[in-house]
Amino acid sequence: MTRAPSASLLDALARLLGPKGYSDDAEVLASWLTDWRGKYRGAVPAMLSPATTEEAAAVVRLCASAGVALVPQGGNSGMVGGATPDASGDQLLLSLRRMNRVRNIDEAAHVAIAEAGVILENFHNAVLAHRLRFPLTLGGKGSATIGGLVSTNAGGTQVLRHGTMRALVAGVEAVLPDGSIFDGLAPLKKDNRGYDLRHLLCGAEGTLGIVTAATLRLVPAAAARRTAWIGVDSPESALVLLRQLDTAIGRELEGFELIPDSCLAAVLRHIPQTRAPLEAAHPWYVLAELAGDSDEGLGRILEPQLAAALGARLIRDVVIAKNDRESEDFWRLRDSISEAERAEGPALQHDISVPVDLMPTFIADNPRRLERAFPGIRALSFGHLGDGNVHHHVQPPADVDGTAWLAEHGAAASRLVYSHVIELGGSISAEHGIGQMKRDILAELDSPARLAALRGVKAGLDPSGIFNPGKLIA
Repeated sequence: MTRAPSASLLDALARLLGPKGYSDDAEVLASWLTDWRGKYRGAVPAMLSPATTEEAAAVVRLCASAGVALVPQGGNSGMVGGATPDASGDQLLLSLRRMNRVRNIDEAAHVAIAEAGVILENFHNAVLAHRLRFPLTLGGKGSATIGGLVSTNAGGTQVLRHGTMRALVAGVEAVLPDGSIFDGLAPLKKDNRGYDLRHLLCGAEGTLGIVTAATLRLVPAAAARRTAWIGVDSPESALVLLRQLDTAIGRELEGFELIPDSCLAAVLRHIPQTRAPLEAAHPWYVLAELAGDSDEGLGRILEPQLAAALGARLIRDVVIAKNDRESEDFWRLRDSISEAERAEGPALQHDISVPVDLMPTFIADNPRRLERAFPGIRALSFGHLGDGNVHHHVQPPADVDGTAWLAEHGAAASRLVYSHVIELGGSISAEHGIGQMKRDILAELDSPARLAALRGVKAGLDPSGIFNPGKLIA
């Protein structure tokens, strides 16, 4: 059982961190006490911002000795309330944003060491200066931090070819619940010393350790890319196209996103300076991207495949970006969907995954199940068809008070969505984590064996429960 921080503890922390690392100013704290969606709000007496791993370890030792809980936070761009403290005022916020150095970039080994507070976009730029690329990107790259991405095992739009964050993390440095420092930054290809702490910490959402730095795998910077915006009739057609392109193209195919026309329409309504890539509207769109050594070579690979798909009427229309600016315009449409949907009004957002071959089935069947249970309800899906990750948004009936409807029926509607996902052998969280939003539904629907293992790991590494309590594990 954790305790509220005493005045003496707060004084010791303030002396340890100094004015740059300790703040109890309500105005400074305010923006960090709610999640990105505004669903959760918390309270803390202070925010702690260590500048080094040693300072972070000293903070943990002081808090562990006093039995005070810490809530780690990076860019605060998460979707499930995983970095938001509770409302008790008994927890302390541990911000990693001051730890923002790229410690080393090894061009020969294709790895780099970045501290937890490094912003993803800044890391992209840092390694690009060395003709290298970190092959993970997402819409929130301007605020998401390396520590948060590791802790949530983030995905993004390039998982099809490069995997999630767990596949890209070659080593981890972290502070454990007793204040000791785990130095696992060495990028060992072989290491059979029992349980893999690197993998345990990646995706643990700060419940097992405070990630302070990570060794990340890089790939050569792509000299060229080809980005195509494709109109299709259905998710089934998109899946056939994915299989054909994957077989014909292979490793150069890095992204394959599925977008319904309703999502594109919302982006065009709410996001300034956007336009539809194709003249005519189509029921669905695919955003596909290739990366490789030469623009001409990628064109020779992609264009015949798309021409054949047009000839076979597998696709309705297609436009290929002529330059990087047009490619970025296409991706801006995809990356702005969540912002546009938020502007459309209240909705339930579900970040789920199913086997790739069953993604069209889920997209078609789940709205019908929802409609039978809740007449008038609306559902739309978009996401990463290449890896089976569906972003499934459920909107209340059009003729009701949306906020009130969600308060009354939202939990039951989400349970129906998640039950369907489990039925198909999927996961209720694909890339955003569990946090506090999905904690209870995980405990209700997931495998008892998995839940027992998760609780056992948490109890073994953090028996006092001081790291991010109330998140992930019920």
